Amino acid sequence: MSTAPLLSSLRGWQKDAYHEYFRLPRRDFLLVATPGAGKTTYALTVAAELLARREVAALTIVTPTEHLKHQWAQAASRFGIAIDPSYSNSQGRAGADFNGVAVTYAQVAAHPALHRQRTENRRTLVVFDEIHHAGDALSWGDAVQEAFDPARRRLALTGTAFRSDANPIPFVTYISEEGGKRSASDYVYGYGPALEDGVVRPVIFLAYSRERDTRDIEDEPAFQPLNASVHFDRVLYDGGEFGTAAAAGSPEEEDFLGLPGLLDPDQVRTLLSKRQQSQLAARSRAAKTAQAAPAAQAAPAAQAGPAAPPVTRQQLAALRRELNGLVGAWSHRTGQPHGAIHAELRQACGGPPLSQATADQIQARIATLRRWAISAR
Repeated sequence: MSTAPLLSSLRGWQKDAYHEYFRLPRRDFLLVATPGAGKTTYALTVAAELLARREVAALTIVTPTEHLKHQWAQAASRFGIAIDPSYSNSQGRAGADFNGVAVTYAQVAAHPALHRQRTENRRTLVVFDEIHHAGDALSWGDAVQEAFDPARRRLALTGTAFRSDANPIPFVTYISEEGGKRSASDYVYGYGPALEDGVVRPVIFLAYSRERDTRDIEDEPAFQPLNASVHFDRVLYDGGEFGTAAAAGSPEEEDFLGLPGLLDPDQVRTLLSKRQQSQLAARSRAAKTAQAAPAAQAAPAAQAGPAAPPVTRQQLAALRRELNGLVGAWSHRTGQPHGAIHAELRQACGGPPLSQATADQIQARIATLRRWAISAR
């Protein structure tokens, strides 16, 4: 099968890595490419070319798990390469209708001599999917070394560079650096270039705030946690922060968790901004409704004061930092633990834990703590 049509459909980094592979004759090649970049397509293109050149006559693919064997076989079929994903150690010889087999690292470790014999009998290219798994156990590394040492070519794939530890990985070159040794790659395609090329999507991090209630343990410097709560705080994306504090599992949190996954970076940023504005507007309407209800009972609605403007996440965070700073100063002055001071403020002012408190509730606690300081309580 000619690989010319295959090359024309490759991504830019895959073409560069392909030409780097064939630039020099080498037996071992380590490719590091960020997850989702297309390592499988790259490896099968190289395999198809080596088979076409008759440099190899068989292909063995080693994977971490059983289901990946079938995924590789399915992908290989699109390249005209027949891979047997159901090959078992009890078979011995692979079927004549296949160009090769897919096996797991554990399968190789169970019978390395069998796989060595298979490798010796035919000129074989071995593709190691997620090669760092060969270091999961010392026996796995030893088995991989024994089974595939006779291979004509070995192509190792991984999503990230890895370090050497107690179980060094066979067929990988290591370079010394401070604190140990690191794998030396023949070609690297990292997350940054992949993001610039539009090959992968930007990562969205969901930040959560947490508060624990604690109590002092007599004669012990440590504390005993009583309970903890976690709340959705905001989305961190592309250097910006979006959203306001919300309870975990709330519709507001789900709105951000449900972001579509097929948008480009600018669209994601625009959507996050719109959802933050919607969240703020919804809270403003809720505040007006809550304020109007008691006002309607006590006086004409026209006499009700205007609703407070919505508070952004940045403003709320600034109030929390101010309160925490005052609590720290009060703790230094009185020797009370921070948790005890927060609990006393909640008792005096009312309201939920700090992570759930509104701006007004936090400001009330700040004012109370300042009164304590002035009165030298």
